[in-house]
Amino acid sequence: MTATVWFAPWQDGPVPGAPERQVVVSVTQFAPHRPWAAVGVGLAGLALRRNWRQVEGALGLWLWTTPDLLRPRSGSVTLWRHEDDLGNFVASPEHRRIVRAYRDRGALRSATWRTDRFDPEAVQRAARSLIVRWGTSGAPSTVTDSDRF
Repeated sequence: MTATVWFAPWQDGPVPGAPERQVVVSVTQFAPHRPWAAVGVGLAGLALRRNWRQVEGALGLWLWTTPDLLRPRSGSVTLWRHEDDLGNFVASPEHRRIVRAYRDRGALRSATWRTDRFDPEAVQRAARSLIVRWGTSGAPSTVTDSDRF
């Protein structure tokens, strides 16, 4: 798999970021079983991004994708005020609807960690490294992997 990762521009959430703020980082990856499923999940991600400024507890997000047309992967890097905010989003009806729609169409991986300060550049570097590692570690798991840093 390719080591190239493309990130969409940063989308602010409703919570302002401050350098001294601790944040929770979540990185997700969806690897479809068939390439054409990537289109639908990508569109669903864009729809979530459009309303990101209303997601309680969110500092911001990047959507990401790889340019491999035969083995596409995509996902998000989200920054949160607290773990509870991330949990509330994951349990939200909109997110659950998307997960249910694509659950059997690919493999999902996720990783969550806490940083001592709000540093989007450092978070994106760490996320890119993780995404590349996931892409070179063989076939993704069919269950969610929770890698904690």
